[in-house]
Amino acid sequence: MSSKTYKLWYRQPATKWEEALPAGNGRLGAMVFGGDRRERLQLNEDTLWSGFPRDKVNYNVRRYLEPVRKLIFAGKYAEAVKIINSNMVGSNTEAYQPLGDLYIDRIGGGEASNYERDLNVSNGVLTTSFTADGVKFTREVWISEPDQVITVVLEADQAGAIDIDVSLESLLPYETAAYTGGVLSMTGTAPSHVENNDDEDHPEPVLFDEELSLRFEARLQAIAEGGETLASEGKIQIRGANRVMLLLAAATNFERFNQMPQNSSRRPDLLCKQWLSEASKLGENRLRERHIRNHEQLFARVELTLGGEERAELPTDERLEAYKQGTADPALEALYFHYGRYLLMGSSRPGTQPANLQGIWNHQIDPPWNSNYTSNINVEMNYWPAEIVNLSECHQPMLEMIAEMAEAGKRTAKVHYGTRGWTAHHNIDIWRMSNPSGGDASWAFWPMGGLWLTAHLWEHYLFTRDEAFLRDQAYPIMREAALFALDWLVEGQGGQLTTAPSTSPENRFVTDSGEFSSVAFGSAMDLTLIRDVMERVLEIEDKFELTHSDSEEIRSALERLQPLQVGSDGRLLEWGTELAEHEPGHRHVSHLYGVYPGRSINRVHSPQLLEAAENSLASRIANGGGHTGWSCAWLINLYARLLDSEQAHHFVHTLLARSTHPNLFDDHPPFQIDGNFGGTAGIAEMLLQSHLDELHLLPALPSAWNSGSVSGLRARGGYTISLSWQDGQIQSAEITADFTGAITIRTDRAFEGSSPVQSGEAGAFVGSLNLAAGEMVQLSFN
Repeated sequence: MSSKTYKLWYRQPATKWEEALPAGNGRLGAMVFGGDRRERLQLNEDTLWSGFPRDKVNYNVRRYLEPVRKLIFAGKYAEAVKIINSNMVGSNTEAYQPLGDLYIDRIGGGEASNYERDLNVSNGVLTTSFTADGVKFTREVWISEPDQVITVVLEADQAGAIDIDVSLESLLPYETAAYTGGVLSMTGTAPSHVENNDDEDHPEPVLFDEELSLRFEARLQAIAEGGETLASEGKIQIRGANRVMLLLAAATNFERFNQMPQNSSRRPDLLCKQWLSEASKLGENRLRERHIRNHEQLFARVELTLGGEERAELPTDERLEAYKQGTADPALEALYFHYGRYLLMGSSRPGTQPANLQGIWNHQIDPPWNSNYTSNINVEMNYWPAEIVNLSECHQPMLEMIAEMAEAGKRTAKVHYGTRGWTAHHNIDIWRMSNPSGGDASWAFWPMGGLWLTAHLWEHYLFTRDEAFLRDQAYPIMREAALFALDWLVEGQGGQLTTAPSTSPENRFVTDSGEFSSVAFGSAMDLTLIRDVMERVLEIEDKFELTHSDSEEIRSALERLQPLQVGSDGRLLEWGTELAEHEPGHRHVSHLYGVYPGRSINRVHSPQLLEAAENSLASRIANGGGHTGWSCAWLINLYARLLDSEQAHHFVHTLLARSTHPNLFDDHPPFQIDGNFGGTAGIAEMLLQSHLDELHLLPALPSAWNSGSVSGLRARGGYTISLSWQDGQIQSAEITADFTGAITIRTDRAFEGSSPVQSGEAGAFVGSLNLAAGEMVQLSFN
């Protein structure tokens, strides 16, 4: 178990949502406000979405595909994008919904003093304490994964001092009922559709149809020691209690992405009753013990210290403000890393939905971008840290969604584009929408989403070396994605294969006539994704001696695939030909995918492309790039891969100082959780890299982290790594292997068996180790 406790704490209750503290078990989420007079827990359940399964394919797309391609190759990009916008995009995703609010009102008593609230990310328990009329009140909240309930424990240091009213409310249509025995229920209905209404010009953007919509139930059981418990007017009233435990369960009738809600056999009422019954039998102490044990089994795998003064005596919001004003605080940066791990554990567990744009926490019926899964960077960034920070189990919901998208996306690929395989575009919801969204081609028309998603299957294999997973689950999905790519390719200039229409997510260029367009051919991201998935499919087939008639098609296509190109100014081209940028500081850096999270642009195999990528990145930043939270987080990872430790740390600082709310949520703005996860991944990437079939220890260690240690990070190949450093130099390294084999180690300090590297190579020393499965070795540094 972890030897250190990591906390966020505050001296006042939250007055707005971005100040509240999150709790979650992957399925249930709560934002805890910590009110002294009125406590609010804003509630979410991960399957509560608007909508229902429906056919969203655009049957007209194929009519325009070839005409658009002809315009593109004739250089008439602006004309092409007009046709796409008018005829080849679709409708938006449905929206993730808030379940409701649990309110706990303190009846009577005076004003609060000695107030404090905290979130212990090490054990997943939130605590609020204050004094009123000489009585100290303490309230604990946790959400249990093993027991699937939210637990709230209220205690006072004087007998009979707890007088509270407990109620449930929702923004959605709902009904409540209170029963003797301390039971409170809330039932309700999600919208059948939520239409985007950013311009506030829609008379009825939220529609309800009980025959089509998802249904939900929340059920609460109050257990009081002493006093009396009454049911009155939809509330539970507790008077004169010594101690109170509230248990809350919630569920919907969502069963599967392609199952109509009214045909579901899932009974939220029975599920809630079952969970509450079982939790009640366990009692408070066992519930807390089971929750903490489950939490620590994941959280305690990794420890990180980055040196500097701890400053834990300062409340987190004051500490963050001092950091913004220039106070160095490496320990706050380490806390941010741990908080990212906590958030992933809270929003993504085996059997749940994946973490969406807001993880699992949302308080709006019409949240920004529908709080969906945005697959042109954001949902992928959510899972960048999963493997390296030793939370592989938390990757599972993403991997399951990819399998469902492969199923749902086959029809879109066939109807829209006449291809084999499957496709996804840039937005996904719980109903696994795979067609283009509405809006402009720059974001909506991007059929490469499925290819990017498959990278997560490959990464999971690289870290775990689970060959059964690779062969039986990942390979069929990846092969179908490769077939889509194969059929999507068209012959371009000089007989090379390229993509058209092609966008670089959300970016635009300026045509020769001065018009704006987002559609050309052969974007760097398209070509990188296609090459990656095709090469991986062939590698898997070689590994397992699999043969398919289309394998030779894939090999032939790879030989003819248009290569990435360097422009006249030394930058990596974003599209297949040199085009003037519309927004030189654009937030997306999609053409640099091969640097990170990919690996095809690297110092060993493609140094010229790496130099061009670095030039592109410098130009993007010089023109204001990285201005959103998640974009800034991407820059951390890119500079880590470029081994530029100071620039990587600069963007760690920027992410915290410019793009972080008081509760340490990422501020896009508004709140999006991807920046939290991208920042956590970036910090890990600065300390350990394994994408080049070697373990590079402390590859991008900045001067701000002069001394520190990390334990429990994971590396590709199935290794667990622990490191310590002092005065900027590595002091110790402990490597544990899951499998037998040899591994190359790269570091800036000589170790037993190492040799100096050639001039110009990264790191100063390289050596090789042969390890047996389960063996741990400690490197001795000279």
